[in-house]
Amino acid sequence: MTVLQAIIMAIVEGITEFLPISSTAHMALTGAFLGVKDKDFMTLFIETIQFGAIISVLVLYWKKFLDFKHYSFYLKLIVAFIPAAIVGVLLKSKIEEVIKNPVTITIIMFLGGIILLFIDKWFKDPVIDTEEKITYKNSLVIGLFQLLAVVFPGFSRSAATIMGGMQQKLTRSAAAEFSFFLAVPTLAGAFAKSLWDAWRHNPGLLTHENINFLILGNVIAFIVAILAIKVFIAFLVKYGFRGFGWYRIIVGLILLIFLLTGHSLAL
Repeated sequence: MTVLQAIIMAIVEGITEFLPISSTAHMALTGAFLGVKDKDFMTLFIETIQFGAIISVLVLYWKKFLDFKHYSFYLKLIVAFIPAAIVGVLLKSKIEEVIKNPVTITIIMFLGGIILLFIDKWFKDPVIDTEEKITYKNSLVIGLFQLLAVVFPGFSRSAATIMGGMQQKLTRSAAAEFSFFLAVPTLAGAFAKSLWDAWRHNPGLLTHENINFLILGNVIAFIVAILAIKVFIAFLVKYGFRGFGWYRIIVGLILLIFLLTGHSLAL
C-alpha cells in the first residue's frame, strides 16, 4: 500500500461509514481499483480505520457519552451490540472471505439498494424521536437488524441499523443518531478483534510502515466522518432513502456488468 492509496481509501471510509451505502464495499472496491497488492493488509486496513469514524461520533456527541447519570443509554447500546458481537466473532473468517470477493459484495450492494427504495414506504408514522424514548426491546431489535450487515458485508451497517430503528417506530433522525451511537461499541469491537488476530496470527502485517498507514487512515477518516455525519442527517431528514437506494443500484449494476464481462477486481 502507498501513502496515496491509504489517503484515498480513508477519505472513502470517512464519507461512507455513516451513509447507508456500505463503507466496506466502497473501500474494498476502491482498494481493488487502486491496485493494492497486499490483500491481507488491505482487509486489516478496512477493518481498523473505522476506529477514526468512532472518534468522530464521540467528538460530535460527547455530552451524550459523558452523561454518566443516565446509565440506561449505555445499557441500550450493550443490548443492541450483543448480537453483532456474538455473530461477528463466530463468523469472522467467513466474513473476511466475502470482503475479498468483489462479485458477492457488488450483488449485496445492489440488492441493498433495492431495499432502500421502499424503506420510507414500509415504515411510516414514527413515534420515537429521541434516544430517551427508545426501550431495551427497541435496542435489541435494532441490534438484530445490524446482523444483516455483519453476515452480508456490503449491505451497510448504517442502512441495517437505521432500517431497524425505523421498523421500531423511530424517526429518521432518531434512527440515524442511534445508528451512530451503536457504531461506537460495534466498530471498537471489530477494531480490537482485528488487531488482536493480526498480532496473534499474522504479526508480519504490523510492520512500522503499516502501522503508520493505519494511523494516517484513522486520522483522515476521523476528519472526513465529522463532516459526513452533519451532512447526512440533514439530507436524510429532508429526502429519505430513495437517493441512496438509486445510487447503490446504479453503482452496483455498473460494477456487476464490469465484472461479469471478464474484467477483474482481484481482492
